Amino acid sequence: MGNTSLKNKTALVCGGSDGLGYGAAQQFATAGAELVIVGRSEKKLQEKKAILDNINGKNNRLLILDFDHLDTVQATISELVDKVSIHILVNNCGGPPPGKLVDADSNALLKAFNQHIIASHIISSLVIPGMKESGYGRIINIISTSVRQPIPGLGVSNTIRGAMASWSKTLSHELASTGITVNNILPGTTKTSRLDNIINARQKRFNISLEEATEQMLNEIPLGRFAEVVEISKAILFLASPDASYITGTNLQVDGGKIKSI
Repeated sequence: MGNTSLKNKTALVCGGSDGLGYGAAQQFATAGAELVIVGRSEKKLQEKKAILDNINGKNNRLLILDFDHLDTVQATISELVDKVSIHILVNNCGGPPPGKLVDADSNALLKAFNQHIIASHIISSLVIPGMKESGYGRIINIISTSVRQPIPGLGVSNTIRGAMASWSKTLSHELASTGITVNNILPGTTKTSRLDNIINARQKRFNISLEEATEQMLNEIPLGRFAEVVEISKAILFLASPDASYITGTNLQVDGGKIKSI
């Protein structure tokens, strides 16, 4: 049998109060990990913490952070790692608003770069020493299939996700000798609030109904349906587990066959 137990491990999950981040946190809690969930809404975090506490029987932590405020991110995570060693880090931040890249201004690109790459780099840099000391480290970045194939109408997101993938690949090489793995999850079209935004943007771009926009997106997926959050989060659990000890520097697509390249 495989080993996906995370007993005696602590996981820091960014965007842990909703969507794929919360899905990952649920899987980690079920596998026995203690959790630190990060988000902007104290109300949402408290609600999800109560559920997670019930799953793993622990007093999980929550951190209220806005990745637009990087000084606060630095200070808060620094304080955290003085108290606890983080074994698993999930870097995850909501995607930039839909729109064409040609219409985006430099501020939109800079904001996305800070929220995704700079925030992830700050957090990773602070948790890596504890991973080295404990002898266990997993860094998992939730990005996008746009790393493989740009998604029309998501210009800023395509740009930043590609940069995130390169950052991750570089970090995986630099950390390989320590046993710390760094991998990316490329989720396909998944049933989250982000999907609603993308469908709405497509409907407006092509001046069609929401039903038609949804059908167009479904027709692009060989499996013919959108992913459930649990289908993505179980892949995240695998990469966080001891079973994935020889996997690093990779992009794991969980996309229902949407990407056509080999």
